Amino acid sequence: MEYQVTKNISLAALKSLYESVGWTSYTVDMPSLKIALENSLDVIAAFDNQQLVGLIRVVGDGISIIYIQDLLIQPKYQHKGIGSHLVTLVLKKYKNVRQKLLLTLDEPNTRSFYQKCGFMSCDQGSLVAFYREY
Repeated sequence: MEYQVTKNISLAALKSLYESVGWTSYTVDMPSLKIALENSLDVIAAFDNQQLVGLIRVVGDGISIIYIQDLLIQPKYQHKGIGSHLVTLVLKKYKNVRQKLLLTLDEPNTRSFYQKCGFMSCDQGSLVAFYREY
């Protein structure tokens, strides 16, 4: 597995990855997804023999806050430590950033994964999270 900090990922590779995990709301407008990637603070991609198999995308200022916007791994590559490694790379790179946030669906496997990565759910801590779509 090769890990690269890169925003230079083909539209076809992005579309394939996002659709492999069912995130088709992103792929309806590929030009916007590409712009979102380019405007991100950081993108780290996982490649297996030149094939994009996962990525983590970070937004924020990199000083006081980072937000993990996307973490996705092709299904056949899941449960092999790739996602954990991508999160570790981001947490190491931004270790001095006080606020490290993410928003995700509340599913048992997802909750367990992020807790193993050292994240605490806001429903279990002293913080509250608010969300507004559109």
